[in-house]
Amino acid sequence: MSIITWIVLGALAGWIASMITGNNARMGAVANIIVGIIGAFIGGFIFGLFGGQGVTGFNLWSAVVSIVGAVVLLLIVNAFRK
Repeated sequence: MSIITWIVLGALAGWIASMITGNNARMGAVANIIVGIIGAFIGGFIFGLFGGQGVTGFNLWSAVVSIVGAVVLLLIVNAFRK
């Protein structure tokens, strides 16, 4: 995947994850992109543990993996903030 694809997928996943976890008001576009990209790696690791595939390109499966990883990341960050 190209850098542009990672940025777009990261922005989408980070934005959706921030809405799920209630962080949308505190996060900007750059934070959403960073959370989404890191979430893609975390989600790929988690899904790999269960025998699934990680991020495979710009498709629905990759978006789900990225969103799950981003939600996990934001839940961990929220736990340390409180």
